[in-house]
Amino acid sequence: MNFKVKLAPLTTSPAIIKSLANNLIGLEKECLRVAQEGGLSQQPHPKALGAPLTHSSITTDYSEALLELITPPLASKKAVMENLSQLHQFVYQNLENKESLWATSMPCVVDGDQSIPIAQYGTSNIGQMKHIYRVGLANRYGRMMQVIAGVHYNFSVAESFWAPYQQINQNTESKRQFKDNTYMGMVRNIQRFGWIIPYLFGASPAICKSFLQGCQTKLQHFDKNTYYEPFATSLRLGNIGYQNSKEEGAGVDVCYCSLDSYVQSLQAAISTPAKAWTKIDENNMTSEYQQLNDHILQIENEYYSTVRPKQILKDLEKPTDALQARGIQYVELRSLDVNVFAPMGICEIQLYFIEIFMLYCLLKDSPIIDKEAHLEINNNLLKVAHKGRQPDLTLTKNNQSITLQQWGTELINEMQGVCDLLVKATGKSIYQQALNDQQDKFNQPDLTPSAKMLAEMREHEACFYEFVKHQSVEHQQYFADLAPLNPDILTELTQKSIASWQQQNQIEAEEQVDFATFLATYFAPEYA
Repeated sequence: MNFKVKLAPLTTSPAIIKSLANNLIGLEKECLRVAQEGGLSQQPHPKALGAPLTHSSITTDYSEALLELITPPLASKKAVMENLSQLHQFVYQNLENKESLWATSMPCVVDGDQSIPIAQYGTSNIGQMKHIYRVGLANRYGRMMQVIAGVHYNFSVAESFWAPYQQINQNTESKRQFKDNTYMGMVRNIQRFGWIIPYLFGASPAICKSFLQGCQTKLQHFDKNTYYEPFATSLRLGNIGYQNSKEEGAGVDVCYCSLDSYVQSLQAAISTPAKAWTKIDENNMTSEYQQLNDHILQIENEYYSTVRPKQILKDLEKPTDALQARGIQYVELRSLDVNVFAPMGICEIQLYFIEIFMLYCLLKDSPIIDKEAHLEINNNLLKVAHKGRQPDLTLTKNNQSITLQQWGTELINEMQGVCDLLVKATGKSIYQQALNDQQDKFNQPDLTPSAKMLAEMREHEACFYEFVKHQSVEHQQYFADLAPLNPDILTELTQKSIASWQQQNQIEAEEQVDFATFLATYFAPEYA
């Protein structure tokens, strides 16, 4: 079906137009705490920031030193950025020992796996489970790749969108089935066209040599302390970034044909033993857990992907059970690098363009992805990650070769209709500016963050560490120069941190069952 024909009825639907002003966006921004001397912080998560187990806005990811700042889902981009700014200010006010926040995705100087402290979540069963899951990741893949940071963009169209959109499509499924199928089509399209995100926003064309710990690499020497690739956009998404094991028996084959097939393939992975991981337990000479289990995936989150369909969890619910019970609530785009040129790791103009992109992926037809198409998607992503700015770089589109610039321009042109729709719905011309800015990057690759980063490193004769350290200091000063947090907001954040510790203490005081029983109960099939 022609995309423009499919879009046309939406532009004359008052209900659709009204609903699109209420799309919800939330951000999850990861960043490393760095010690004054330049290495990864060895200090515990600052107590004043609250308990990572129970705090809804400030937590940790893999490491004690890897912060994760989470905004609520909001319709206003300005409100999202204000919320993220407030969280940054609060964090900076409570950093200890002259620490700073690292300004990019790839880590600072890292002195091997043992210099990376695994996150702690207290003595409760759920706290132990979160910690042991991370121990398992270390044993399976090593700790180094776990301290790569990113920004996750969570998106959902307004609930009021679905009924008129279903009517326009003359669809007779249940509302939930229609919604799930439409979101899964969106997920498939994000995979198809997702290479555009690292090209436009990738900011990891270089890394500190300490990251590879002396391992052989095809990366080039930028200087004595830095590896890079001349046309790379996002090495974070390349061969050196986080990947699930390719060891025999430990691979993951996730199906995106439907929500049911997606859930079933993940459930199979978290319930099927893998010989490669059985060895971890066989070689364990202690009484301590070295992983949650020896299955292909310990839990669903171990499966790395650039996009995930999500549902809000209730209590100790598994992600697949939540999806099976209530369907898809929102879609998480996970391929954004931390923007080294933005104090918060992302800027407002990015939010507007990514909303256009997400809505484009939702509205555009989305055929099933077969094995050949899946291979094509993966190859395109790797090409763009490692050499996306290479002149006349070709990608593969439906088995046909096409230059990145030509395909990118085609996508931007197709997104124009979605951009017009959002301008009409919100009255905000900034959507057009956001789209124009991205078209400029296809015309002039030197405007991309990855190109600008390498250009500044060359201009100042700075290695990766020196450049990012400079940016980190500048970002810290940016927040120091802002007006102090509103007293009410400061009080709210402080009380939220105190309450999170109280909640963790309560969880620890209430627990009864032993950890082995807790795990067995957690992994018991919910939908047999």
